[in-house]
Amino acid sequence: MKRVIMLSFLSAIFIGLNPALAQTTNRPARPTPPTRDPHTSGYVTATELADGSVPPADADGNFIIGPTHTAAPELRMQPGVPQGNVYQFTMSSADSKIYPGIKRDQGTFGTPDPNDPARLIVTTSHPAPYSRRLSVYVPKQYVPGTVAPFIVGADGPDTMLFATLDNLIAEKKIPPMIAISIGNGSGDAQGSERGLEYDTMSGRYAEFVETEVLPMVEQKCHVTLTKDPDGRATMGGSSGGSCALIMAWYHPEWYHRVLTYSGTYVNQQWPSNPATPHGAWEFHEHLIPDSPAKPIRIWMEVGDRDNYNPNVMRDGMHDWVVANENMARVLAAKGYHYQFVFARNAGHTDRRVKQQTLAEALEWLWADYNPVTK
Repeated sequence: MKRVIMLSFLSAIFIGLNPALAQTTNRPARPTPPTRDPHTSGYVTATELADGSVPPADADGNFIIGPTHTAAPELRMQPGVPQGNVYQFTMSSADSKIYPGIKRDQGTFGTPDPNDPARLIVTTSHPAPYSRRLSVYVPKQYVPGTVAPFIVGADGPDTMLFATLDNLIAEKKIPPMIAISIGNGSGDAQGSERGLEYDTMSGRYAEFVETEVLPMVEQKCHVTLTKDPDGRATMGGSSGGSCALIMAWYHPEWYHRVLTYSGTYVNQQWPSNPATPHGAWEFHEHLIPDSPAKPIRIWMEVGDRDNYNPNVMRDGMHDWVVANENMARVLAAKGYHYQFVFARNAGHTDRRVKQQTLAEALEWLWADYNPVTK
């Protein structure tokens, strides 16, 4: 059993302002996502693997897995494998200069702009306090005082990640690394703190991590984190997945490696930004095709029953399968190192798929890593 070290931090309460009066809008029931065929016309050409298999850890490209999803052995505690320490602490919105906190009223959502169906009007979001949990994994192999690579994960704590790192590090399939799982500021989608953090197309969240989270991790956990972007990775599922790519896209000088499950590469940004009016849909619509390739290595997954039109917007930009298929296409066209997994018999951020693929995904993600030596 890992030794868990509890730390409390920044527990003061931020007092939010009273919200302005706004119309309450009930969110309609989500339609059941259809099951998509990976060989649909217009989807990327992919290699169909034998049921129960995962892609090779040294191969780029598009792959189809499933329908059976058996957990990889690297998720289980193995005899004789050193287990890292996990430090836990909290952060308060009162102490953040970047995210003082917002919240959308419970039971409300938003309405499409009658003049632009791609824009959602949210009138029930207002300042509000939050606290977030952080868990930091430090492998037994870490030598105090040395510089370590690390991976930042959204919506943490991620015990599955920590267990997998124990085994992969022991097998020398990946370098010994720190893992930082950062809880979100609560809520979901437009008008929420989580939505603001994860769906905003800017460098803001990466700057929050760089200036407010990483210094705290170094201080509280007695580690030294690398400044080398090749030794820094981001990961997440759903909006946490799009956030992972957003961090690297807007700050490639900080992050070169990205891992996403059911990435929300759809139109979910709020407030609207005229530079990226379609939110993360812009990645495959304009940003990646129209920009020089960046030094980003990305592993992606989507399920055949992934999200489809989950809210009131009917803008043609809320199909998670199409979004991820489009991502694979534009990444290939620009010559990126990427691996894309289409999972049969799988829903949105499907836990069984993550159990099956996480070890291979991490090994692929770090396959070309050469630490900077000084």
